[in-house]
Amino acid sequence: MSDEAHFSAKQPGPRTAARVSVKNGDSRRSGSDSVTPGTRSQKAVRLTTIHKRADFLAANAARRFATPGFVLLVRQRGDASPASRLGITVTKKIGGAVVRNRMKRRFRALAQSVIAPLARPGDDHILIGRAGGVERDYDRLHAELSAAIQKVLAPKPSDKPKK
Repeated sequence: MSDEAHFSAKQPGPRTAARVSVKNGDSRRSGSDSVTPGTRSQKAVRLTTIHKRADFLAANAARRFATPGFVLLVRQRGDASPASRLGITVTKKIGGAVVRNRMKRRFRALAQSVIAPLARPGDDHILIGRAGGVERDYDRLHAELSAAIQKVLAPKPSDKPKK
């Protein structure tokens, strides 16, 4: 005897729609709090990520500032793209994957708070991790990066126009 004989051939009726009492179905957010897309403040500029090795090598000949925790390289690309880019490199000499990833997370947070507001369009910023940067206090790294970006972005004496 087959089990199929015991199933009904009649299709079930339509289900009622789920009841949603709050606008957009999210009870944690009111509908009036929503921000319209594309209305970011100018301060919250996002840095795009550098992936190509050639871009890292090109930035190696750029302006640099070294601290005990990192080395900052800033290069003007000179292309038509107005985007500011960020590259982070931490070698295996610094430590294992956990240590390197922690350092990269710290660098990303630092770059978003320090470099992004000051970045000029068309610049590449490279942060190279050093062994002292892992144990270094976050506030100290923040102060060092602020000083480094101010110094690197300041015009060189040779860049001043001659009279």
